[in-house]
Amino acid sequence: MRQAEITRNTLETQITVRLNLDGTGQGKYATGVPFLDHMLDQIARHGLIDLDIEAKGDLHIDAHHTVEDIGITFGQALAKAWGDKKGLTRYGHSYVPLDEALSRVVIDLSGRPGLELHVEFTRAVIGTFDVDLVGEFFHGLVNHAGMTLHIDNLRGKNAHHQAETIFKAFGRALRMAVTPDPRMAGTMPSTKGSL
Repeated sequence: MRQAEITRNTLETQITVRLNLDGTGQGKYATGVPFLDHMLDQIARHGLIDLDIEAKGDLHIDAHHTVEDIGITFGQALAKAWGDKKGLTRYGHSYVPLDEALSRVVIDLSGRPGLELHVEFTRAVIGTFDVDLVGEFFHGLVNHAGMTLHIDNLRGKNAHHQAETIFKAFGRALRMAVTPDPRMAGTMPSTKGSL
């Protein structure tokens, strides 16, 4: 089973992530950051990943440490769950619309962390969620999952829609990348022989 559980404790946050790459999109979230819970649910449902995240953080300061550390812990759990990557599709991509908004996400499980995030949010805050934290979440994730991730919001006027299309597209692209390719069974998806 392609499952993982990672706990990360620091002086700022205490986080546990449990996931199953072969799930049905079920999720439980207790992060203390409601908008992030909503976005994590998009990843799970559209990625068909079962995801359970519990977090306690220094939210009396702001949500920065909590959101970033959830990204870090989620990235560690992904890397543990997919293991050596033999037989995986490796690449994934998705376009997702939501009314006027459209985003594209492309993933390479390359082993080389890299984030290209191109989003001009139409406002700085969604509810109480600082949109800068979208980047912090994905930076933490790619650095600890070892993936290359390109995120482009191609258009959008509503910041909530912009964010939601990004997280939905990430879930769908991730689902594609981690899907086993029966023709690659037991084979590393790289001419180098390792990732």
